[in-house]
Amino acid sequence: MVEWVKSTTFASTKSRTMLEDIILEDEIFADEPGQVWIVAEVPSRDIAEQLADLHTLKGAGFISMLKEITQQKAFTPLESDSNIYIIDGMQGDDFENLLNAARKAVEHGYRVFILPNPKGIRTADYIFERKGVYRLYDLKTIQGKASVDNRLKESIGQSNRILLNMAVDYNPRHLAMSIKRYFEQNHSALEVLVFKGSKVISIIREDTESYVFIRNFMMKY
Repeated sequence: MVEWVKSTTFASTKSRTMLEDIILEDEIFADEPGQVWIVAEVPSRDIAEQLADLHTLKGAGFISMLKEITQQKAFTPLESDSNIYIIDGMQGDDFENLLNAARKAVEHGYRVFILPNPKGIRTADYIFERKGVYRLYDLKTIQGKASVDNRLKESIGQSNRILLNMAVDYNPRHLAMSIKRYFEQNHSALEVLVFKGSKVISIIREDTESYVFIRNFMMKY
């Protein structure tokens, strides 16, 4: 994106009437002698500011910001997988879990941007992009057999889309009931995406409101 800045020098002219001094904002002028056009590149915004803005944006503005974040020059593709993008210096105890779930997402056709975690800002973990659709997900890797309810609650305020990467053999009925409770307790929730082995199951609010939800989920799981 570039910003055009116009600098003009004028020779002295005769005084004009007040009416002639009025210039409309949308009036277009042809180039005149003495005009100089300066092209200035608008610097990209800091990613921490953009992530903070996600908490206040909705609808098209929210999606536009997700796309803008993925265009940050700080993102570089992972050497082992060009569809996973990270920022240099990313480390942490959960980084391997983030990579494991990201690789599964790539298998299902997504480009994955792993987000940084700036101090003082509650952020989700990923931006997923597929066929021009951008979505924000918070990852919860499930390693215990009775932890889903608490892990889902942790995501409230970070993202309205949750990714559950199942790293343990979890009772499908109990999992379905936890997901149903999550939607009942969090009115802004939009989706819970479940990765189990090579399977991917997407659950939206309308699914959980069906009287056959638990049965249908168990069959898919």
